Amino acid sequence: MFFKENSPLNIDRRAFLQKAGLGFGGLALSSLMQQKSFGASHIYHGPHHKAKAKSVIFLYMDGGVSQVDSFDPKPMLKKHDGEDPSKFFKVEPTQFNNNGKILGSPWGFKKHGKSGLDISELFPHIAKHADELCIFRSMTSKFPEHTFANYFLHTGSGLQGRPSMGAWANYGLGSESENLPGFVVLNGGLIPPGGLDNFNSGFLPASLQGSVFLPQKEAIANILPKNESLTAQKKKLDMLKELDELTVKGHGQHDKLQSSIKNYELAYKMQMAVPELMDISKEPAYIKESYGLNHKNKQTQTYGMQCLTARRLIERGVRFIELTVPPIKGNDRWDAHGNLIKNHNENALSVDQPIGALIGDLKQRGLLDETLIVFASEFGRTPFAQGRDGRDHHPMAFSVWMAGGGVKGGHTYGTTDEFGYHILEGRMEMYDMHATMLHLLGIDHEKSTFRFSGRDMRLTDVHGHVIHDAIA
Repeated sequence: MFFKENSPLNIDRRAFLQKAGLGFGGLALSSLMQQKSFGASHIYHGPHHKAKAKSVIFLYMDGGVSQVDSFDPKPMLKKHDGEDPSKFFKVEPTQFNNNGKILGSPWGFKKHGKSGLDISELFPHIAKHADELCIFRSMTSKFPEHTFANYFLHTGSGLQGRPSMGAWANYGLGSESENLPGFVVLNGGLIPPGGLDNFNSGFLPASLQGSVFLPQKEAIANILPKNESLTAQKKKLDMLKELDELTVKGHGQHDKLQSSIKNYELAYKMQMAVPELMDISKEPAYIKESYGLNHKNKQTQTYGMQCLTARRLIERGVRFIELTVPPIKGNDRWDAHGNLIKNHNENALSVDQPIGALIGDLKQRGLLDETLIVFASEFGRTPFAQGRDGRDHHPMAFSVWMAGGGVKGGHTYGTTDEFGYHILEGRMEMYDMHATMLHLLGIDHEKSTFRFSGRDMRLTDVHGHVIHDAIA
């Protein structure tokens, strides 16, 4: 078949490949493209000061852990258990406004470690590491509803679509791993209300979004090719790279194109790295036992595998790892609107031993000092009952804690009133927690900005103060 000299169909081989690149590329590696796994080594602005931590493990407690039943003891609740709360303080509107009597904690508190930190009997394994914990008892949120509160916790904004703190950490520092994403979410079975946007990159480069792994041998579906060798895939990848280079040469640099290139390259590498990551056969038996992998409780096994995988990800240079909690039959996460005792007993059982093992394991390996562990919910719970035996959402005062990564161990920051209802000292906003986390990573939250929609955006918006009193 012949074409006229000036026909648009009369193009040379090189031009044809360039124009057809997207079509061939999509066919060549369509299966890999479906894996939303992104590396972050190619774009970051670098640290602003000497870091105390290299990486973060974020232990997300979905639904809202009750502060007065966990890390902020209030004897006055037991003293006045069953009494009308309005006798002692003005009762503010709650999410469901089904308010009952003052509810004393069903669990006792004991002092632990040389520091004498008060910790509930719900968490005996975490309590063994009291001298590593810095408990913030004066956290607040702007939102009493799960979805908006989760966006606020994860992204610093109650609006959907903003970059997650994991994306910001990798924007600041990049990843030290060439074969795994810089931001990994280990999904125990419950994605937070608000969905995958809690792990999104928003207006930051697409390569910075979180990659969701399952705590099992095949952490990502179809990670291993079914009908072709890695050699065959490598040939296709090389061809795709050539086509991409032609596109860049003809049209210049574009974020989506660069992110796609990195995505293809990383997906290829992950086919080797992920199976090796999830193969724990060489872990000593005592390590598996310590994490609860042999526990009779299935949820403890699930979270134990998540915590062990988090440690292995840290060893491989991943910058930011988030763990979600496993589902427990009869409970809606930590969201104890009723049957508080069953809810918190069973949720604590699933996470306490694995978290305690994680802290001890990182410390034994010399990794705790450079790994920041953060334990947080989107809000706390009321000191009075919802109905008869639950607690409603409470964003006005709740507790989170950090360990390792340069924080002051065996320390508390901020105080609540005698009922755990309002903040008395050291009021702390989510922006302050984010600012402190970034600071420990060597990032100045006021300087880590990204130009978008005509302004310099940042994780902490125009707010946030580093809590220097909590830094060692």
